[in-house]
Amino acid sequence: MTRLINALSEIAPRYDALFVDLWGCVHDGVRALPAACAALVAYRKAGGAVVLVTNSPRPRHDVERQLRAFGVPDDAWDTIATSGDSARAAMFRGVVGARVWFIGQPQEELFFEPMKVIETPVEVTPVPLEEAEGIVCTGPFDPLAAPEVMRPQFLYARQKGLKLLCANPDIVVDRGEVREWCAGALARLYTEMGGESLYFGKPHPPIYDLAHRRLAEIGRDVDNARILAIGDGAQTDILGAMGEDIDSLFITGGLAATDTRTSHQPDEAALGTYLQSQNVSPQYTIGYLR
Repeated sequence: MTRLINALSEIAPRYDALFVDLWGCVHDGVRALPAACAALVAYRKAGGAVVLVTNSPRPRHDVERQLRAFGVPDDAWDTIATSGDSARAAMFRGVVGARVWFIGQPQEELFFEPMKVIETPVEVTPVPLEEAEGIVCTGPFDPLAAPEVMRPQFLYARQKGLKLLCANPDIVVDRGEVREWCAGALARLYTEMGGESLYFGKPHPPIYDLAHRRLAEIGRDVDNARILAIGDGAQTDILGAMGEDIDSLFITGGLAATDTRTSHQPDEAALGTYLQSQNVSPQYTIGYLR
């Protein structure tokens, strides 16, 4: 059974590093969450390292700019691992071919910026679906439209045998008070239709490998037993941590706020029912990161 805590500081001394989700934990898609930022600043002052591990399809430097725009202080984190960077590395190694059909919004075309860490990258070019060797999906064309609007294109793509590279396995996200669909919803639909989807963010291993490399870059070699994963996604943050044998802290006030009846803290009976329905078992739970 998960342990309900009141503050990160109760368990922080047990861990040398945190893998922290962003959306729903550190910001709400519009602005920073002050209590969460203060908790991370305090953790770092005590000697811990904070890796922001996000299913954002954006490159790391673009996430940094977004964090500053939201008001997240630089001293709340050490480094960032994004699903986008993990997926971009795979794309430039040619996992879905050189000519790709791009599903996403115009501002997400930064996904195709070259990566210096790839020595001999494939030259990837966005093309119409009819000319594509594969699909790159950073998110829906319209995040408010149901994924099913893509069925005609996905039927054609499946018949051509195209693989879909999913840069963000999240199904939904809350931007302030508005719930939006993410790339993971499209990848799930494509898989259900018989297509092949490739994932690089949480809960899948590649992004955790990247997070460990980010720790190494800042001179911190931390064993999984001394890492705590923090997030509000049962099927991404918590399931991913379980797969990596990393302890986790579940934030109920994000995506699961209604299901867990969270105000300051979750209702314990509702929390138990929700965790059972999701088949996950975080070591700790809290309403909001603080």
